[in-house]
Amino acid sequence: MTARAPDSLERLSHADLIGVVRELIGEVGRLRAENEKLGFALKELKAEHQAVKDELARLKNLPPRPPQKPSGMDKATDRGGSGSSDKSPAGEKSSRRRGSQLDKLTIGATVVVTAKAPAGSRRKGYEEIVVQDLSLSPQVTLYRRERWETPEGERIIAELDPGIVGGYGPNLHRFVLALHFSGQVTCERIVALLHGMGVRISKRQVVRLLTVKLETFRAEDAAVLKTGLGGAYVTVDDTGARHAGKSGYTTQIGSNTFTVFRTGPSKSREAFLSRLCGSTTLYVINDAALGYMKDRQLPQAVIDKFADHKERIFSRPENWERHLQALGLTDLKVTPDPVLIASEAALWGAIRHQGLLQDTVVVSDDAGQFRVGIHALCWVHAERLVHKLVPANDKHRNAIEVAKRMIWWFYGSLKEYKLAPSPQQAEVLRARFDRIFKRGATGYVMLDRLLRRLFRHKDALLRVLDRPEIPLNTNASENDIRAFVTKRKISGGTVSHKGRDARDIMLGLAKTCMKLKLSFYEFLGSRLGLPGTPIPPLAEPIRPVPS
Repeated sequence: MTARAPDSLERLSHADLIGVVRELIGEVGRLRAENEKLGFALKELKAEHQAVKDELARLKNLPPRPPQKPSGMDKATDRGGSGSSDKSPAGEKSSRRRGSQLDKLTIGATVVVTAKAPAGSRRKGYEEIVVQDLSLSPQVTLYRRERWETPEGERIIAELDPGIVGGYGPNLHRFVLALHFSGQVTCERIVALLHGMGVRISKRQVVRLLTVKLETFRAEDAAVLKTGLGGAYVTVDDTGARHAGKSGYTTQIGSNTFTVFRTGPSKSREAFLSRLCGSTTLYVINDAALGYMKDRQLPQAVIDKFADHKERIFSRPENWERHLQALGLTDLKVTPDPVLIASEAALWGAIRHQGLLQDTVVVSDDAGQFRVGIHALCWVHAERLVHKLVPANDKHRNAIEVAKRMIWWFYGSLKEYKLAPSPQQAEVLRARFDRIFKRGATGYVMLDRLLRRLFRHKDALLRVLDRPEIPLNTNASENDIRAFVTKRKISGGTVSHKGRDARDIMLGLAKTCMKLKLSFYEFLGSRLGLPGTPIPPLAEPIRPVPS
């Protein structure tokens, strides 16, 4: 636009002035739009630059940058508004006292300590103190096994205690398992610790103790998963893993009563469904599978091929692949991939065939592979998207702040609803959700797009209104998977399949024991046949009570 001199503006007519103002308004709007585009481009360049810096730091073995600071929505919306559970709203410490821990102890011996008192002193009773101590010392036993020879020439050797593994007893076995999986101690440090205590053992023998007798724990871990998938809900998450020198992924599945980990090369939906099936390799074509195919928009002609075929259950992957070839699906090069959709559908059919996830809600962070069955979204991850927006000016900053306050207020209302659910309040919250996420222009294009995106997930975000027993976030999964991340940072990846399975199984059982308020050390002793408190199968306290 050509600049006008001040004296020329005075000679303009009223209509001309209106035209100039309109030109200025249009110019301001154009500059504002260009400014937003430049701000968005700058944000992308900053993210790309940070990714390059992170990769360079990784190649130089430098510590990674700290994660983004959380917004604090979950703690800030607790009842009373304080971020800590041990403080009152006024900021003072609670007067609630901790209970005595001495009542849980069993006194093994009583020792009277005498004092040298001068003559004429009077006894005033005793002052008692309970002292806990631990004695760790190696115990070496020579077992002399009788050998006999039958009249037929067959040799018989007396059997050892089944708890003995390669010259090491069950107490040492339990100690090694507890140190490595619960204490996050590396094999090298376990060897050094045992050597210092007088036990002669090598790193290879320690690794053997970590993976031997795995089938007992594997069966219990599989039973925990199968029982847990029959509960009211599960929360899921995944993280990176290293196995056999290759990158993979570990999926966490859990609730308030159990946790399991499963590691594999992929985190696709097919891989997730396969992990939900547990240890059973099964493909089933039933109504659930056919409905899944229809929901994923598989052509009806392909669905009819599966529905009309007599063979419905396939117990091996090879049999399933031959079935796909016989139906002529492997040669089709179309979108969506009929082999992939059919495989996912057959795995979903197998899950329903086993009676799993019948009415269980899957709560996730909106990752695509977790969108199966009855699905709910994590509110913390949804709000985190708003928290991550980078404003370009004060107007954007104010729009983000207003949106965050409204989301925090709504999240607090959902927490109160969980305590006292009612159909009337549910309708009020649904209408309030529409007002928050279906607003007009906020003045920030990126925020408008994000709010519209969250509104499209209304059913998953408001699942709690129909199922108030489910959590509003996946914080429990992130807390569970943190133990796996710590193990990965300390010990790196795994090499053998047994080592990978042992890590997943034992970490999951340790977390499950913690949630059930059971001692993992006593659990290990019970499973290894040591005397002590018997621990029932972990699936029993997890099993939901029939209504």
